[in-house]
Parts: sequence; C-alpha cells; structure tokens
Amino acid sequence: MNVKLFVSAMYVLLTVGVAKAQTPADEVNPFIGASTSTADAGVYHGLGKTFPGAATPYGMVQLSPNTITGGDNGSGYSYEHTSIEGFAFTQMSGIGWFGDLGNFLVMPTTGKLKTSAGSLDHPEEGYRSRYTKSSETAKAGYYAAYLSDYKVKAEMTAAPHSGILRFTFAQNKQARIQIDLARRVGGTSTLQYVKVVNDHTIEGWMKCTPDGGGWGDGAGHAEYTVYFYAEFSKPLNNFGVWSADIPDSWSRKREDVESAKYQQQIANAAILKGVKEKEGKHLGFYTEFAANDNEQVLVKSGISFVSVSGAKNNLESEIPGWDFDAVHRQARNLWNKALSKVNIQGGTPEERIVFYTALYHTMIDPRIISDVDGHYPGGDGKAHFAANFNKRTIFSGWDVFRSQMPLQTIINPSLVNDLVNSLVSLAHEKKKDYLERWEMMNAYSGCMIGNPAVSVIADAYAKGIRNYDVGQAYRLCINSVNKFGNGDKGYTPEPLSISYTLEYAYADWCASQFAKYLHKPLDEKKYAGRSEDYKNIFDKDKGWFRPKDNEGNWLPWPDSGRLKQWYGTIESNPYQQGWFVPQDVDGMVKLMGGKEKVIADLDNMFEKTPDNMMWNDYFNQANEPVHHVPFLYNRMGAPWLTQKWSRAICRRAYKNSVEGLVGNEDVGQMSAWYVLAASGLHPVCPGDPRQEITSPVFNKITLKLDPKYATGKSFTILAHNNSAANIYIQSAKLNGKPYNKCHIDYKDIARGGILELTMGDTPNKNWGTK
Repeated sequence: MNVKLFVSAMYVLLTVGVAKAQTPADEVNPFIGASTSTADAGVYHGLGKTFPGAATPYGMVQLSPNTITGGDNGSGYSYEHTSIEGFAFTQMSGIGWFGDLGNFLVMPTTGKLKTSAGSLDHPEEGYRSRYTKSSETAKAGYYAAYLSDYKVKAEMTAAPHSGILRFTFAQNKQARIQIDLARRVGGTSTLQYVKVVNDHTIEGWMKCTPDGGGWGDGAGHAEYTVYFYAEFSKPLNNFGVWSADIPDSWSRKREDVESAKYQQQIANAAILKGVKEKEGKHLGFYTEFAANDNEQVLVKSGISFVSVSGAKNNLESEIPGWDFDAVHRQARNLWNKALSKVNIQGGTPEERIVFYTALYHTMIDPRIISDVDGHYPGGDGKAHFAANFNKRTIFSGWDVFRSQMPLQTIINPSLVNDLVNSLVSLAHEKKKDYLERWEMMNAYSGCMIGNPAVSVIADAYAKGIRNYDVGQAYRLCINSVNKFGNGDKGYTPEPLSISYTLEYAYADWCASQFAKYLHKPLDEKKYAGRSEDYKNIFDKDKGWFRPKDNEGNWLPWPDSGRLKQWYGTIESNPYQQGWFVPQDVDGMVKLMGGKEKVIADLDNMFEKTPDNMMWNDYFNQANEPVHHVPFLYNRMGAPWLTQKWSRAICRRAYKNSVEGLVGNEDVGQMSAWYVLAASGLHPVCPGDPRQEITSPVFNKITLKLDPKYATGKSFTILAHNNSAANIYIQSAKLNGKPYNKCHIDYKDIARGGILELTMGDTPNKNWGTK
C-alpha cells in the first residue's frame, strides 16, 4: 500500500474511531420493567415494578428517582409519571405489598422552600419537579434527568455502601439542596435525627417501624434504622431544618400519610433556620446558596444500618474524594465483572439487551447489609460481626426458590452460601426456631406461603454449597416443616387449601432429601411420606386438585372450574397451581390420567395463553406458580415441546421496553427464569440436582464457575445452526461424546465442559426421550 494512503487510512481510523466493543454493562437497560401501572398491566399487580436508578451488584445503596410515595408502588418509581419528588438512597426491586425503603430523599430545588413533596397532579404545590422525559438516562450504575421546573440536571452513581449526586444548576440566587428525612416508600419513618458536623457535613439517622407503614403497610413487621453521613461540595453557610408537628394521636400508616390532612401538616412544617441539631417525627434538612450558571454542586453520603460511624466509614472507604466520574467508572467496572459471569454470543441486539438486563436484575438482591468492616444489624437489634460471610437481606422466598437461587448456585454460589448463613444466624438472633419465608431487613414478615428457605438450603447442600452450620440449618429446616405443614390431616384447609397443601408437600420432600444427604433414614422416610400429601386434595371426579374445608369436605366447585382465580389458591387458579408437584411428577401424572392426557392438557394451557402473555388464566408467566411448567414436557418424554414453549415464552414475555416484563420482577425471579431458559437450562425441582435442557436463545453461552465450589472453570452451551426458526434440538454432545438425555446433573455443570446442541426447524422426537 502507498505509505501516504496507509497513514491517511490510519488517521481516519484514529479520528473517526472504530466502533467501541460493547461490554455487558452497555447492554443493560434499567428501564425494562420500570412501571407500576395497573392500567398498562391490565391487572392489580401492575407491571415489573423495577427501579431505573444507580446501584452496584448486590449493593446496599440504590440511588434512584422516586416519583410517588404511597399506593402499591414498591419501587417508588413509575415510568409514565411526569414529575420526580427526589432521589432516594435505598429501593426495593419488583415487589408489591406497598413496598418499603426509599429513604434519604435528596432533591435540588430553587425559589421558595417547600416542605412537602406535592402530588403528581399538582407538582407545583410541593418540592417535586416536572422533568424532561427525553433527558432521562439510565445505565448500569448511572442515572440522570433534567428537572425542568428548577432548571437543574441531576446525575447520580453509586458504590456498594454509598452514593454521590451531581447537580448542575442554572444561575439562581436562591438555589438549594434539600433532604426529606421522613420519607419512606410505603409510609414514613417515625423518628429522625440530624446534626450539622461541620461546614460541609451532616449526619444522623431515620428510624422506620411498622407504626409508620412500610413493608405490607406494617403487616410485614419491618423495623430498621438508616444511618447516614453526608458531605456537600459547597459550604453550609445558609442551612436549616424543617419540622412538621405530627400529633401523638395520629396514625402514621400508609393511607394516613397519603391523606390531605397529613400532607397539609407537612406543608405547614416549621422552618428552623440555622438549627444545627434536631430530633423529631417529621424532619428535613436544607442548605441554600447562590448558584452560578452551569455550576455543579455535589452531595455524597454513606449509609449504614448499624451506626453513624459505620456510615462514615463506608463513605470514606468508597468515595473519599469528589470525582463523580471515577465513582461512575468503578460502578460500571463492578457491573462488567459481575455480568461477565455469563457470556453470550449470537442473538439479536434486542435479545442481548433483554438477557443482560435480566442478569442485571438478578444481581440486586439478596443485597449486602454488612458495613465495609463486616458489622451488620442483627435480628436482636444489636450490631454483629461476620468474619466468614456477608450478611444479606431481602429474601423473597416464595418467588426466588424457583429460578433465582438455582441460577446463583451455578454462577454465584458464594451468594447462596451467604444467604443460608444469613437466614440461620437471623433465626438464632431473633430466638426463632424456624426459617423465615420472606425476610426483609431482619423481619419475619410471614409474607406468602410454604417453606421456601427449606428448598434453598436443601438445593444448596445437594450442590455442595455447605460453608455454614449444617446442623443448625438442618434443625431449622425440620422445625420449619413441622411448624408450617399439612399436619395430621395430610392437607391444609381453606381458604388457600391447594396452594398451601402442594407447597408444604414439596417442602417436606426437600426436608427428606436433606435428611438423606445427612444419613438420617428415619427423618428421610417420615418427610418423604409427608411429601405425598398432595394426593389428599386430588378429586378424582373432577380430575384435578380441589380445596377442602376443615372437616375434609370439598369446597363447592365453581362454574368456571379450575380457572377460578383464588379458588383454593394464592395469586393463581387451580389450573396454574395444580402443576406444582415437582418432587413427584410421575405420581402427579398418574393421578391426572397418564402422559398422553397430561401432555394434551399442557398443550391446551399454552395454546389458550394470549400472545402477549400478560396476566391470564392459562399459562401465566407473570406469576411464579407456573414457572416450572414448560419443563414438565421433558419429564413426560416430549422434550421438543419444552423446547418449543420455552423459546416462545422468551420471545413473547420478555421485551426491551418499559412493559418488557409481563408481571412483577419479584426480586430477581422473573429475570432469572429468562437467564436460565435462554441459556438452555432450568430446574423443575430445586433440591434435585437435575437440570432440564431446553432450546437456548443464543448460539453460545458460557457460564463462569467459582473455583471454591466447582472443579471446572466454565460450562459452555453451544447451539449449532441456531435461529428463530431452528428451535428444536436434533442431537447433542457432552464434552465431545454423544448425549441423548434431555437433562444434565448439576455436578456435570460444576465439572466444566461443553454441551453441544445441533438445532433444526422440526422436532427430533427420538432425541432426549430415554
């Protein structure tokens, strides 16, 4: 080549630039599922209920915009809302039951100081601001929006225990940063304290109790204190506190806080200029200043659930300076490291975004609540120190035992080990003799049903994840199934007879498996026998499961039969819940009339499901009871139907859009289902190391393994000739040898290797049927 032409070509490449390689973090869209809208969902559950703000993998801090306080808006944000009331340091992801957290709400404002947030209908009545929708940006570890009422660009990023906000103001003589210390998504914190430490720093705490609503509007028993240590880049020369007088006689639950009377009381709060220290029932802090045009003012804070000193240490350890962009880069690096545990090749650009966003959503919870020095808040209200595990919280048990925790056993077994330690230590600290179903900030909330922690522990032990007090874990599992089970009746009576009976029977099987692993034959036999209790509510005349009353009588059969929502079931109908006998699929099939009849019934369920897979009476991917159902075909000798329907669900129920999740994200469960199914794997029965093989969405999926728990470095699934049309497995090889089973054992995954699948556009009904 002519030298001049070569140099010219190089100059073009250097100046125009080569397309930058996409990293996993680049393919995350935090807006997927970020809506609580019941109108768009067409059902009271709403949509994904995720938040779009900045977080780090399993971090304590989630710095996110909040558009609403109250109602069933657990994430505090919904995409269709047109104003923002502030940016909070803590959020929950994908939950209903009114939600919790949403603490330490920071807001840049200008003009007259307002002490209440105002409403979506009338944002001008409070400190909230309309925002320019086109300016809203969300990435892994970063969020930004332009607050049009105040002419302020708000940016935020996070570290695991701390966060930093950067506000770019237009010129204004009365600019301000204000912090609502009382704010809580599902109600209010009931007591707050703030102290000005020096001319750049404040510290304090916010006490959240069931009296202030929160998780389940108080029914979830969440009680915690958020400690903060916050610094401002601009000196605190003109500051103060606002304090609303909340009478002792007033109730402070969610609806009370939302009421016009309560909001008026907040709007009329006393403004106490120059006050350096204050404790009260409804406090806020503000600092005012004159802002130059395009002046950047930053706020950073550490939080802790242990102490102010813990919050300070968290901040100083993670964000010692004021380099916002450096913190953002570090957050992005943390996400790339975490997301690289699964590498995919192939698929459409949309499918890749859906996949990595799903993986991202599985890495919010169970979050760490240990400080950087290892101290954590115990269930006894005291500080504890964990030397060998990270204390974790938000265990959405009934949801996550199905896909989320099984996924983590493969790519993040140390997290599962942490969770077991956290649940076992919590029982000890609270002097409870059983495991919690749905743990939230050390609360035994009792939310949902069954004994999901027993499933998680049995599954972990079966897969060699055992770095916890096994004896205590076993004792708590046995106590749990004895305390919450089908008892001497062999079933649980109305009103949720079907759901409870089936879930308890499965948990008993998990206990029997745990007993088997620990060589306890009497317990193994006892709980294996109880695992067959599902048979006691099968009505042979109706050919399906049916609820019983306390005397053992069938409840009246409804006109809509097994399609009747809430007929003996929770958040489902008998058609959906009735497939939940994962521990004994063969026994279930026998009761239902044999394989041919069951396959026909499953086909009917899928074929009558609406194309968009939104909430419905047939295959309802929007909720958990059916999440194992597509993989039942594998157990009945028709694996091509598992392949057909798992690919269809991946295509129809998961999109790169705000409405891209057809139901609540449920703390990682909805997304974990996609990650596993799109990778070509999914369990039917956690506690059993058998993993069902299905049709992967991508041409190559590499799962990185943890050398502390696995002997292999990675497990790869190759799908030759894969496409939107070629969804059926024609043949397979495992580590170069022919493989004709439609399932694989977890230990074969943990050994590492390559599963090769050759794909085609028509079913091969001879593969995987033996």
